Amino acid sequence: MKNVLYLFGIALLAVVGTLTFTRLSGEGKEDMEGTNKLTVKKYNGDEVTYTDQDLKKMLSPVQYKITQNDGTEKAFENEYWDNIEEGIYVDLLSGEPLFSSEDKYKSGTGWPSFTKPLVEENIVTKKDPGIFGMRTEVRSKEGDAHLGHVFKDGPEPTGLRYCMNSAALEFIPKSEMEARGYEAFLDEFES
Repeated sequence: MKNVLYLFGIALLAVVGTLTFTRLSGEGKEDMEGTNKLTVKKYNGDEVTYTDQDLKKMLSPVQYKITQNDGTEKAFENEYWDNIEEGIYVDLLSGEPLFSSEDKYKSGTGWPSFTKPLVEENIVTKKDPGIFGMRTEVRSKEGDAHLGHVFKDGPEPTGLRYCMNSAALEFIPKSEMEARGYEAFLDEFES
């Protein structure tokens, strides 16, 4: 009986490991070239519908993997992990404002980390089972892009760490915010 339970345990671990790898690597998702559609409400109010092929043409392979297949970029090898310039971070597809440099901090993780969203309504969270237990995924509301995860190990005042993927974000420097239509957020930087 012990041998049967032992073999069952090994088989179960193998299945769970394979399913977890498939989920984390983005493999196993049905790829119906051009038939999947994503309608995105842009920050300027326009609505645009993209096919899977459209997204693959306009996004880099890393951006596509992260935003559309829930991927994760390499720590310390991404564009914004050490960015200290003033400005805001917006969703790559919709342009919706997500985070401010005022709430960004050095988490030591190698990914851009924030204590809170710039506009809470632009963030959607959902439970995400992973190999290390249940996590909370963060997605953009209008772009429906995977952004990263939020953890409860951040600094005060929120105690949260919004750990984001640079490849899911576009950084708008403070000097360009007005010209790009984000002047409403300039008061974020007034002292």
